[in-house]
Amino acid sequence: MAEYVVEFGKDGRPAEPDGRLDAAAFHRNHQPIWAVLSRLLAGRSGDVLEAGSGTGQHVVHFASHTPDLTWWPSDLNEQHLKSIAAWRAHAGLSNIRAPHLIDLSDPDWFAKLQQAGGPSELTAIFCANVVHIAPWSVAEGLFAGAGRALKPGGLLTLYGPFKREGKHTAVSNAVFDTSLREGNPDWGVRDIADLNELAVRAGLTLRDTVEMPANNMILVFGRAD
Repeated sequence: MAEYVVEFGKDGRPAEPDGRLDAAAFHRNHQPIWAVLSRLLAGRSGDVLEAGSGTGQHVVHFASHTPDLTWWPSDLNEQHLKSIAAWRAHAGLSNIRAPHLIDLSDPDWFAKLQQAGGPSELTAIFCANVVHIAPWSVAEGLFAGAGRALKPGGLLTLYGPFKREGKHTAVSNAVFDTSLREGNPDWGVRDIADLNELAVRAGLTLRDTVEMPANNMILVFGRAD
């Protein structure tokens, strides 16, 4: 079954004294995700935004392998932001910026990031396990902002469970989708076609879909060179 992201710090796993939270999902998925991202980011430089960084463990792992990229973690949850900051301090990596509070449902989120000292453009955006546990407005805002933020050739990569042509890719994902919608009718596993419509409006193109463990996928959207 696809991973269900609860609010970290309220999932029964203790926090470190410095505020670092530990997500079980990180230990399951960071290596397969990095196997894909390492190929996509090879030879690139510039700034990468992680939209919805959660605990901050993923951004630390990715940044440790990409010294030529500067990573900008973000989240909407205050406890997550504290954990990200703690993981950043613990790692001591110079290519991770301080976490920013970003509300992806606001299509102007990138302009606000710039006003807060963020980059002028982005090489890539990585977003894991967000669009299915958020209202559709978050997906709309994410793509709208990505269309304004990504430089030519820039990439938006999404990780999580997705439907294809209106159908779930596994029975477990259908059960998961039902449980999400029962908890919040604005949530749910999204269809690739619907996300691609948002991409087209934002000037992006779906370049690849990569099958991942646990019935997840990585979707790769790109801006024309």
